[in-house]
Amino acid sequence: MLFKRVLFLAALLGVATLSFGQAPAAPATNPIDKADTVWVLLSSVLVLLMTPALALFYGGMVRRKNVLSSMMHSFILMGIVSVLWMVIGYSLAFGHSTSGLIGSFEYLLGNGVSMKQPYPYTSPIGTIPAGAFFLFQMMFAIITPALISGAIAERMKFSGYVVFTTLWAVLVYAPVACWVWNSDGWLFKRGALDFAGGTVVHLASGVAALVACIMLGKRKAVEHREAIMPNNITTTLLGAGLLWVGWIGFNAGSALAANDLALSAFAATQLAAAAGMLGWLIVEQIRFKKPTALGGASGLVAGLVGITPAAGYVTMGSAVLLGLVVGVVCSLAVSLKHKFNFDDSLDVVGVHGVGGLIGAILTGVLATGAINSAVDDSLKTNGGRLGLILTQVIAVVSVAAFSAIGTAILIKLTQAIVGVRVTSEEESLGLDLALHGEAGYNL
Repeated sequence: MLFKRVLFLAALLGVATLSFGQAPAAPATNPIDKADTVWVLLSSVLVLLMTPALALFYGGMVRRKNVLSSMMHSFILMGIVSVLWMVIGYSLAFGHSTSGLIGSFEYLLGNGVSMKQPYPYTSPIGTIPAGAFFLFQMMFAIITPALISGAIAERMKFSGYVVFTTLWAVLVYAPVACWVWNSDGWLFKRGALDFAGGTVVHLASGVAALVACIMLGKRKAVEHREAIMPNNITTTLLGAGLLWVGWIGFNAGSALAANDLALSAFAATQLAAAAGMLGWLIVEQIRFKKPTALGGASGLVAGLVGITPAAGYVTMGSAVLLGLVVGVVCSLAVSLKHKFNFDDSLDVVGVHGVGGLIGAILTGVLATGAINSAVDDSLKTNGGRLGLILTQVIAVVSVAAFSAIGTAILIKLTQAIVGVRVTSEEESLGLDLALHGEAGYNL
């Protein structure tokens, strides 16, 4: 009798299963949005454009005998870091992290980077394929170590540069990207705000530039107080203009969607660049009575650097204020290299280091939930505005210290492997002929 009752109950359960279907499946991820995907792919192209633009920007400022050497510092990383990012960099930066310090090896050699499904470690899960996110972040990884090259231009061995930047991209950049942008990262969980790379890109590279140029020592011409004249300011202006265009992808693309946040970041980026240029030129007019083309180019880049961490968090009015402040402060900061007696060839420290630092701190001051609800979440996590500003300071200090220590170790290691400084004869001849066997101009 009991056996019959069990059979009867089993039959009822079977009917119920047939009537109501299988047990509910796990909720599907957000569907891929074609417009969002196209925007991120286009932004990836714009960010890639920034590296050859940087080559033009830096290439015009060095002496004629070093123009190709300087430009090669940017171009070589388009080759090295692209492959390195696929092999290990992306996994260390954006793989699942249990420590909050470094990602796992789950995406080693590009394994598991889906071209159909979203990247899983965002909150909420996005609407673009993981492959699009992978490519977008690759372009950031390429240009960041290239920024350092401006500080050590005209005196670093090419082989040493290759070894150093390869190690730096893996051992410094990838961990910092994990801290700030990976949803498992310790600074991300703390509520630190960095929309597109104020700490990850500019502060990290600016501090590395300071350490590297001090450890390499001054150029002979600087030691002998010789005049160092840029070979082609028109090339620098062209590079600056292309950087401005590419930076739209850098910042607005970091919304990872074609939406109001991307539009807000676009507007903030444009306005901050304009204000940064004006701020720098105003300082030159007051100090020297002559606003310069190089100052205008440097000012717009400073404005772009400053707005990078804040682009998706601030109003247009705040963007103008931030750009103006950064333009003024950076124009004054570049002269400090003479006071502190270090040879930052192309003012990387004064523009990217100082600009990234100011932008990161002011992001905590100016960010508003009216632009991005993530700000409200961060304010709640940090217990209010002062807590958020403190977190921004902690992020700045942590990234700066890690980059400084890591850079010093890697410069020492590179010195032991291949050396870092060219010979006196090579420096006098020019790195184009001495290291590459060709000249930038054959007129």
